Amino acid sequence: MEATPADDQTAGGRLPGPAGRTRALIRRHPTANRVYRTGVGVAGAGTVALGVVMIPLPGPGALIAVGGLALLGTEFESAKKVSTKANAAVKKGYALAKTKAAERRAARRSTPPAPAGTRET
Repeated sequence: MEATPADDQTAGGRLPGPAGRTRALIRRHPTANRVYRTGVGVAGAGTVALGVVMIPLPGPGALIAVGGLALLGTEFESAKKVSTKANAAVKKGYALAKTKAAERRAARRSTPPAPAGTRET
């Protein structure tokens, strides 16, 4: 089986250290490679599914789904492309939220405090 760009974790195409040696050993054996890729696929898909289910609940559901995509992206090129787009969307959303929060803080600072004994509505 030919290595795909998703398999390449560094510019040189190899993982550093023992992880790279282990992955290279697995790649040389077709059955082990298929089992490894299936395991990564199952774990990644399960993580994405769990994240999607958790999105309406309080907590980091979307981040878990993005993490599952990243896990899938280690072995599958199409998942790597989707993960890259999802990461860009998350960064854009974070920047927008940060800007809106700064605007709210600035607006709060610019409004004068209410006189003592009155209630704000």
